[in-house]
Amino acid sequence: MVRASKAKARTPIVLAPGQGRAYPMGRISALFKADGPETKSRYSVSEWWLEPRTQGPGAHAHPEDDLFYVIEGTMSILIDEKWFEAAKGSFVLVPGGVTHDFENRGGVRAGVLNFSVPGPFEPEMPSIAKWFAKNPPKDTGT
Repeated sequence: MVRASKAKARTPIVLAPGQGRAYPMGRISALFKADGPETKSRYSVSEWWLEPRTQGPGAHAHPEDDLFYVIEGTMSILIDEKWFEAAKGSFVLVPGGVTHDFENRGGVRAGVLNFSVPGPFEPEMPSIAKWFAKNPPKDTGT
């Protein structure tokens, strides 16, 4: 028997494909599934979609771990100084503090399911979307 906690229970989330909080950024889009109060800021779950031959955000690092699960296409993922070609079904864990990037070098749209631990991550999205408005994603040249 499972006993209910006296602490306030979180509300379950059930989203159909394509549902979530959308952040369009030109050739890149993010769709947040759960973050902030929904996860008690313990983690963040989002989809990231890149159109064909689209560069990502650029090499960067942050203290949170990033976990990527490729859900469509092939995503090129930079870890430190090495690029990996991650096909659909691939899993990548980038520990916090490690420089990384991602881009779609292929001819079809590619997407990853991203877990950021700990969360929250979504509060950063307005500034990220504003940055991409001023710095549109470039072509990978491949």
